[in-house]
Amino acid sequence: MTPKRLHKIAGVVSKRQKYLTIVLENIHDPHNVSAILRSADATGIDKVYLIYNTNKFPKIGRISSGSAKKWIELVRFSNAADCFKELKKHKYRIYSSHIGEEKKNRSLYELDLAKRTALVFGNEHTGVSEEALGLSDKTFTIPMYGMVQSLNVSVSVAVCIYEALRQRELKGMYNKSSYSKTELKDKLKIYSNK
Repeated sequence: MTPKRLHKIAGVVSKRQKYLTIVLENIHDPHNVSAILRSADATGIDKVYLIYNTNKFPKIGRISSGSAKKWIELVRFSNAADCFKELKKHKYRIYSSHIGEEKKNRSLYELDLAKRTALVFGNEHTGVSEEALGLSDKTFTIPMYGMVQSLNVSVSVAVCIYEALRQRELKGMYNKSSYSKTELKDKLKIYSNK
């Protein structure tokens, strides 16, 4: 590996956000999943939680994901309860995207995304499941003022995690890693071997 490549990898590793993640529930379109993984990598997310119990996880090509898949750890679950239990064990606040019941939903821009945050996004047709909604700390919506009711799921994820990036940048969270020195060293070793 060239020194330039190693320097690039070290820079990426140092900006990874330990306590920002997303949860994808039964998202079946491989192009959507690929686009989501690219956005996740671009914003410093290095672990994505997957719940697949009504759909199979789609086959993701390295080209369509821009090789983002190899830089992100994918953690799979067969139900929301087990996934959310794991997130809660690490003290994440779980916010599920949800259309409807607008009085109960918070705006994305009301959420503090600089804390330990897991953002949940559901299937292209049915959205986040009732089980996941019931287990979430809060539900939220992306403000919209046009005729359409929703964005494509990959666009929704990108909007939300870039809002998290904005909030975290303002607090200097990309300048100082929340990973320990040992964790960073281990992560650098893993990334260097990919």
